[in-house]
Amino acid sequence: MGQNRRQQRDYSDHVRKHPSPSVRAALVLVGSGFVVVGLAGIFLPVLPTTPFLLLAAACYARASRRFYNALLNNRLFGPAILEWQQHRAMPWRTKLTAIALLLLTLATSIVFFVENPWLRGALALFGVGLAAWLYRIPSRDAPGAAAADTRHSG
Repeated sequence: MGQNRRQQRDYSDHVRKHPSPSVRAALVLVGSGFVVVGLAGIFLPVLPTTPFLLLAAACYARASRRFYNALLNNRLFGPAILEWQQHRAMPWRTKLTAIALLLLTLATSIVFFVENPWLRGALALFGVGLAAWLYRIPSRDAPGAAAADTRHSG
């Protein structure tokens, strides 16, 4: 029955607790707030999820082994956080999904909800700029990424 359960890893060696209990409590509170905002980002594509989860991980790393381990062992959020911490990269599928949802949401807003042509143009520029920025973040699992690595390693 317990075979479907993922192996939990201990990331306690990443945690450097702040000496003050009140600062640690504040960091857990702030980190939990970042997790809530990150969760909202799942449903609101203009609000990014990963940066808020990275901030939460940073707060938890100075406050609580338990909260830090829970976040990094989370099957949805842990892999993206670890990928960023270890390689400064973003999973290819996550990147493409974020760009697609961002552009879909902004296009819907531009077409159906925003009447001012200047604001429409500003939203379009913002969307294109943000999509380009996201696309430039490295993805180690991108198609052709292994071939590019071997070409540049010589």
